[in-house]
Amino acid sequence: MSEFQDVKALVRALHADMEKAGAAGVTEVLTQYLAPDCLWCGFHPFDERTGPKEIGEVFWAPLMGALKRMQRREDIFFAGRNQIDDFQSTWVVSMGHLMGLLDADWLGIPATGKLVMLRYCEFSRVDGDKITEQAMFFDIPHLMVQAGRNPFGPETGQTLVQPGPRTHDGLVFDPQDPAEATATLDAINRMVADISDWALPMTLEEELARTWNDDMLWWGPTGIGASYTIERYAKQHSGPFRDAFKERQFNGHIAKLAEGHYGGFFGWPNLTLIHKGGFMGMPATGQPGDMRVIDIYRRDGDMLAENWIFIDLLHFWKMQGVDILGRTVGIGATAAGN
Repeated sequence: MSEFQDVKALVRALHADMEKAGAAGVTEVLTQYLAPDCLWCGFHPFDERTGPKEIGEVFWAPLMGALKRMQRREDIFFAGRNQIDDFQSTWVVSMGHLMGLLDADWLGIPATGKLVMLRYCEFSRVDGDKITEQAMFFDIPHLMVQAGRNPFGPETGQTLVQPGPRTHDGLVFDPQDPAEATATLDAINRMVADISDWALPMTLEEELARTWNDDMLWWGPTGIGASYTIERYAKQHSGPFRDAFKERQFNGHIAKLAEGHYGGFFGWPNLTLIHKGGFMGMPATGQPGDMRVIDIYRRDGDMLAENWIFIDLLHFWKMQGVDILGRTVGIGATAAGN
């Protein structure tokens, strides 16, 4: 039951040292904790980066330089073995907000001098005493909204600064009974199996009720928004989403794990789909688009109760020929060092 305590301590130490170091010293800190060839996968316009120097100089130092006195406001933290590679690799998950004072421009998003919160979720693979792979997903459109640059039109859900779990127990610092992780993965896998077949002989609400509590909370990304209860989730996201796409191709996950009542997965990309029209109010393109997604879940009993979602909508729409970031803040990909 103490299997993951060392890897959790390593990631927590990295986070603490990054915050102490600030923008000027963050790359040096990353060099201490990350393997020289660590693969880092981040949302558009950062994409894939290799090694602590590139990760620090391209992403962390500019971000921490813009979000002055940045704090990691963590809501969920857990570790586990990866079901995707038959439970061989060990990963640590951290989710919450990066909070700071937006005192300098970042990615062309103008400084406000005000408090902002950047939603994030990070998966870190630990081998020995080094982090060898990371997925760092973050809701750039949410930060844009806070800076007065809303990149999207009306949403089907509701955008807000998202709270952590209703139960306030998402920081899984202590050892957990492995049976709880098994139950959480089982609940996630049952839900995934259901949504893999959009032709089940039942209504969408009936399908969702097989794996979700009726008072479920779906915390979606900016551009889609959050939904509460099965009925509203079906009307405000799941139904419109299914109607908007065809020729869905599931590309698999990189990591899927759980500890206690919390679990999740990410892909790179998870899905490739063709937009028929209507998603986020946009017209059909007929072009395939990739969705890079993180899903984090809280289980309650045998059912899922909450779900936090990160989708790289900037990347998806760029593949559809729409440069959301560029048209909203007037920059190109060079802002991330591409």
